[in-house]
Amino acid sequence: MRFASLDEFLIRGRPALSKGPVAILIAEDLTEVDSTVRHHRRCGFREIVLLAPAALRLAEDTGEAVHLIHYDTAAADATTGAVNAIIHAAAEGVWLYYCYNAEYLFYPFWETRTVGEMLAFHTEERRSAMLCYVVDLYAGDLETHDKAVSLDDALMDRSGYYAAARQDEESGGTKERQLDFFGGLRWRFEEHVPSERRKIDRIALFRAKPGLTLRPDHTFGDEEYNTYSCPWHHNLTAAICSFRTAKALRTNPGSRAAIDTFRWQNSTRFEWNSQQLLDLGLMESGQWF
Repeated sequence: MRFASLDEFLIRGRPALSKGPVAILIAEDLTEVDSTVRHHRRCGFREIVLLAPAALRLAEDTGEAVHLIHYDTAAADATTGAVNAIIHAAAEGVWLYYCYNAEYLFYPFWETRTVGEMLAFHTEERRSAMLCYVVDLYAGDLETHDKAVSLDDALMDRSGYYAAARQDEESGGTKERQLDFFGGLRWRFEEHVPSERRKIDRIALFRAKPGLTLRPDHTFGDEEYNTYSCPWHHNLTAAICSFRTAKALRTNPGSRAAIDTFRWQNSTRFEWNSQQLLDLGLMESGQWF
């Protein structure tokens, strides 16, 4: 279905938010929107909500699979505005997920299990949110792929990831079971990335509940949602494999002029499977086997 605005969707399309999991895809531009929809449909999301510029034209098969909403994705606070509005309209307890175009969710055993199966297990472990690592993808040949986006020539960093304790400004200490994660292109080219945008952690999978609010730094007002695991053992985590940073670095005139390749000695070909990400420690299967 097509909607002229988010407000219209929240009225006429609200039944789509009654059962999950629901994927919210935010198209910041027209790059790889169809492949993003197809990938998340394969993950098994019950509903896919696509917020996109009016200029977007979808392929026939993807257009039939989404609730397409005309939305100014370039506006200030576009992400938090849309996601929070959908949270407040969704039925309590529904699992929601959000990402951008040219981003692809992977989780343990992605090839054989649906996202719904994973989230059912996560719910049984009394978890209401899941930490995701945003793993940067980039084309190996920037002369051929000017925007740094190529599904067939996608590379990723196999090392260079690290975590730091998350500071609690109110207490002056650190927050329990919360870490700030860094790595990928945002780390290697940090001089071109504002400090508040260098983290690669995102709470992208979460359950809707009254009063829940997404903040601009991809964390939530409920601090328990921002934890990487429960107190008694490690929990599942997932990865969002993303061309978003590479696109931004190629779009910005300053970084574009300074960077002629994203390759380095620790680049490796992205295999488009979950095992590679598990082997590199970029997601955690926890107690799910």
